[in-house]
Amino acid sequence: MKISVIVGTRPNFIKVTQFRRAASMFAGMELEIIHTGQHYDDKMARVFFDQFGLHPDHFLDVPPGSPNSQMAEIMLRLERKFTEQRPDVVMVAGDVNSTLAAALTANKMGISLAHVESGLRSNDRNMPEEYNRLLTDELSDYLFVTEDSGMIHLKAEGKKGKIFLVGNTMIDTLVAYCDEIDKSDILDVMQLNGTKYILMTMHRPSNVDTKEGLSLLLQVVKRLTPDYKIVFPAHPRTLKFMEQFGMLTEFTDNKQLIFSAPLDYFSFQKLVSSSAFVLTDSGGIQEETTFLQVPCLTLRPNTERPVTVDVGSNTLLPFDPDKILQYVSDIQSGKYKKGSIPPLWDGKASERIFRIIQESI
Repeated sequence: MKISVIVGTRPNFIKVTQFRRAASMFAGMELEIIHTGQHYDDKMARVFFDQFGLHPDHFLDVPPGSPNSQMAEIMLRLERKFTEQRPDVVMVAGDVNSTLAAALTANKMGISLAHVESGLRSNDRNMPEEYNRLLTDELSDYLFVTEDSGMIHLKAEGKKGKIFLVGNTMIDTLVAYCDEIDKSDILDVMQLNGTKYILMTMHRPSNVDTKEGLSLLLQVVKRLTPDYKIVFPAHPRTLKFMEQFGMLTEFTDNKQLIFSAPLDYFSFQKLVSSSAFVLTDSGGIQEETTFLQVPCLTLRPNTERPVTVDVGSNTLLPFDPDKILQYVSDIQSGKYKKGSIPPLWDGKASERIFRIIQESI
C-alpha cells in the first residue's frame, strides 16, 4: 500500500513527525512524504526537518507567489508525481493552501484522500483556512478527527467519507520529543532562568495589519512589562506593519520585550512550557498549551479548536487591554482555570490513523 503524505508549512510538519514510525508498524505499508515548498526558508522548513529527522522524499520546489499561483503550481507538480508513481492514498493535514491543492489533485485523479485534523470549524468565513477545511473535508474519503466538535460538524454537514475520532497528531510530536524539548538551552540563551515571562505570538491580519491593532498591542505590552518580560518571536508581516506605521521603535525601546527570529521547535516548546502564560492569536499553540496545561489567552473572537476552551487551558478574548489584564490578574492570583487534557491526546493518534487505513483499504 502506497501512501503519499503532503506537507507544505511548519504546522504541517509538526503534525506528521510520527507518521513514518507509525506506518512501519504495519506490514506492506509504503509511505512517502512530499514537501510542496509553500514555506521554503530554513527557519520555516529545513530546521524542522533536521530536528525531527523527517526529511521529505520529494520536494516540489514551488516558488513564492500568490495563493492562486502557488496552488496551481502545486496541483500541476503533484499531478506529474502521482502519475509517475500512483499512490493508493493521498494524506493531507490541517488547512493550509497545500492541503486543499493536494486534495483537489487527488480527487481529480481518482485517488483516495485522507484528511488529518478534519472537522475543525471556526464558522468565520473571513478566514481563508475555513474554506480550505470545508472543501478538503468535502473531498475526503477518510476523515481523522482530533476532538468531539469535529465529529459533530462532519455529521451535521452530512460528509460522505468515513469519520474517525483518533486524537491529535501534534500532541504525538510533543510526547515523542519531550526529552529534547526539556534539554533545550533557550532559557539560558535568552537569560530567562528564574524570570517570570510571557510568550507572545501575534500575526493575524485583524490584529497586526492596522495601526489601530498595533496600538492596542503596544498598550498591552506596556501594561504587562512592569511585571513580566515578554518573549516575542515576531512574524515578518507583523514587523513589516510596525515599520510601515512608524511604530517599531516604540516596541523595541521597551527593554522588557525580547524580540526574536522564528524559533526551532524544541526552543519554542521549552518557552511555552516554562512561561507564566501565553498570549497569542495562533491556532496550534492553543492545543500545545492545553496539553502542557499552561494558561493561554487567545485574542480572537472564535476558535476552530473549542476543546481547548471547554476542556483545556485556553480562553478567547477580545483585543481589549482591560479584559486581558483581568485574566492576567486571575493567572497571577491562581484563580485561572487549570484545564485538563482532552480524550485521546495521548501521543498515539498517528498509530490509530495508520491502523485504520490498513484495516479499511
